[in-house]
Amino acid sequence: MKVLIKNVNIVTPYEIIYGHGVLIEKGVIKRIDKEENFKRENVDNVIDGQHNFLAPGFIDIHNHGNSGYDFMDSTEEAIDNIADFHLQNGVTSFLGTIITSSCEDMKKAIQNIVDYKNKEIKSKIIGIHLEGPFFSMEKKGAQPAKHIKGPDLNGIKELEELSNGMLKVVSIAPELEGASSVIRYLKSKNIISAMAHSNATFEQAKKGVHEGITLATHLYNGMRSFSHREPGIIGVSLTDDRVYCEIIYDRIHLHDGSVDIALRTKGVEKIILVSDAMRAAGLDDGEYELGGQKVLVKKGEARLESGALAGSTLNLRDAVYNMVYKKNVPIHEAVRMASLNSAKAIGVDNKKGSIEVGKDADLILFDREINILASMVGGKTIWLKN
Repeated sequence: MKVLIKNVNIVTPYEIIYGHGVLIEKGVIKRIDKEENFKRENVDNVIDGQHNFLAPGFIDIHNHGNSGYDFMDSTEEAIDNIADFHLQNGVTSFLGTIITSSCEDMKKAIQNIVDYKNKEIKSKIIGIHLEGPFFSMEKKGAQPAKHIKGPDLNGIKELEELSNGMLKVVSIAPELEGASSVIRYLKSKNIISAMAHSNATFEQAKKGVHEGITLATHLYNGMRSFSHREPGIIGVSLTDDRVYCEIIYDRIHLHDGSVDIALRTKGVEKIILVSDAMRAAGLDDGEYELGGQKVLVKKGEARLESGALAGSTLNLRDAVYNMVYKKNVPIHEAVRMASLNSAKAIGVDNKKGSIEVGKDADLILFDREINILASMVGGKTIWLKN
């Protein structure tokens, strides 16, 4: 079936294109051209975007769950519901993030993702983000202390083999003894090493980048504080062009000034908007759980009883909104931080992340307030609002 989407403002990574249509065939973008160049009789269906914005679907590479579910639940029901919530908020594909837990529980969660079969009318899970367990105790944040341990090359090999090619990102503290061999192994398997929950000095973090690290997990959070005499892991993250930086822009995890610093030093090409959402996302304040720990959510802030932030209740639609309306970032640049940058960081930009001929028809339609009106996954349209 050939589907033409017309009367839309097409959001590309570099600009917004007006007066053009997008032709979809067999779930793939086949043509982008001026509307007058399309002949109605050559298409099976025409979607009128009513002059709203057509953008690539968002890609969330760091999220633990939402709507009462967590990937650690290790059930099909959990992923189904997480995927539904993502689609409602413009996320058409995502990585399932596995928190530091017992080896048995982490294996169970990995196996559940591997066994999961994506559904046609849901956001697609395209890989696994292993957040832990090789972290610094000093910067553990909400990672369960009892399961944190030193880097184990044989252990990561076992998890990688179990993942059946689904393992995309592994977060690790680069200063730990044994981290280098794990980072080099992951690089040999084309798996992204991300520095996180780390007390690394500038030199230790830079060494990790030399060995293969290309991502900073939730920049500023769970990291040695910046100092003018010891810029540490934050200094490397902000100044090394090899490193993408995740940003949780819920206006809770970061001061707006810190977001400004990241935007000015990294540029929009190297910042990735993530949610780091936990199971309370989309639900009311109350008592929840993350990694076996009690989490109290009040006014949308998720914290352990100790007061430490424990993930977020954010979604990528709101993160993009905040970039546009709190930081005055142009819409196409904010969208890039939630789509193409994510795709590039995990190596799927040949098929996802932007509206280009030959890429998957994973698209979203939203209005000027970034309200998601419709989502298209693999060419299948799901109308959310009329």
